[in-house]
Amino acid sequence: MRIRDLFDKYIFFPPFQAALIFVAGLLLMLIGWLLALSGMKSVDQLFAWSVASAFALLFAIFNSLMSLRATHAGKYWGASVYSFLGLVLCNSTAAWLFSGIPLRDAGTYRWIFIVVTFGFLVFLSMVNFMKKIVQFAEREEWNQPRKKS
Repeated sequence: MRIRDLFDKYIFFPPFQAALIFVAGLLLMLIGWLLALSGMKSVDQLFAWSVASAFALLFAIFNSLMSLRATHAGKYWGASVYSFLGLVLCNSTAAWLFSGIPLRDAGTYRWIFIVVTFGFLVFLSMVNFMKKIVQFAEREEWNQPRKKS
């Protein structure tokens, strides 16, 4: 199998999505840390927390949209929630290691993570609800209106 085929197969798998987004966020945090360490560019001390929260939001949107193609909504929902929690835990740990600032001292980023978490659950619920409406509409017979009795 080619790498492209493997990517196309696993992109709809929530743990793979979370791992991919975590690696991208980790690389961005590493670049920011190296730029600050070298003195080439001054980077905000909370840059890593900004990246962690932005990539959590990216996962929330991307994963919600990918749930449209899921055949088993319940399994996808569970895998998505666990993947999101794992991503937030890994991103938070990486941000803490790169910045040296724990989440409780990172200012408003604690609230940003709370908002992104609830936003993720709302996005996922909305997409699944819209999917159910479309499935219901596809099953209905629309040839003529039903007669009231």
